[in-house]
Amino acid sequence: MIRAENISKSFNEKEVLKGINFIFEKGKTNLIIGQSGSGKTVLMKCLVGLFETTKGSVFYDDRNFSAMSTDQRKEIRKEIGMLFQGAALFDSMTVEENVMFPLNMFTKQPIEEKLQRVNFCLERVNLENVNNLLPSEISGGMKKRVAIARAIVMNPKYLFCDEPNSGLDPKTAIVIDNLISEITKEYDITTVINTHDMNSVIEIGDKIAFIYKGDLWWKGDKNEILHTTNKEINDFVYATELTKRLKNS
Repeated sequence: MIRAENISKSFNEKEVLKGINFIFEKGKTNLIIGQSGSGKTVLMKCLVGLFETTKGSVFYDDRNFSAMSTDQRKEIRKEIGMLFQGAALFDSMTVEENVMFPLNMFTKQPIEEKLQRVNFCLERVNLENVNNLLPSEISGGMKKRVAIARAIVMNPKYLFCDEPNSGLDPKTAIVIDNLISEITKEYDITTVINTHDMNSVIEIGDKIAFIYKGDLWWKGDKNEILHTTNKEINDFVYATELTKRLKNS
């Protein structure tokens, strides 16, 4: 579980987040949605410590992350997996080396154990016989799956996904959504997803935080979002779907 408690964030005189309170639950896919500029990316960066909060605190299973020293935060970060927008693989490294990178950085395991873990994670994301390929030699969807394998290789308690379906075709996006959801439930991870994709919201939105002009404007789940009378969330859903249809027409 991750708890945002009265999170506010300002840049100079501009308040970007305004007293956000939200619980990101363990074993569920927790989605942060909102228009560009709403503050959702700032919220995610506050959760992982890339931005310091102006007010409020972030708790990881009742551990006050905001009050920790740099060294204390390093211990928490060992429990975090990150899936970056665009996969962010190292171009000069093979698939195997990319997935092994966190193990090399944070552990002193023998190479045999590292390889065993890497192969397990690649198999879990349905990738086999790709260990020696470079990112340039695989498809966009495969890159995202490699990135997921790298994100879970340390067996994280917390998984952050920034626009995981960015740049993917609709069918591949569904595969990635389902994979993230399956892994979340299988390993009982607290997963936080920053997304514009309404398909993701409808398919895997166990808990949804809708950020509007820096406020937590609406919260609910994938069933409730289709029946809400909230004007701003309905405008967002309609605009997102309309934009998608125009792009695909």
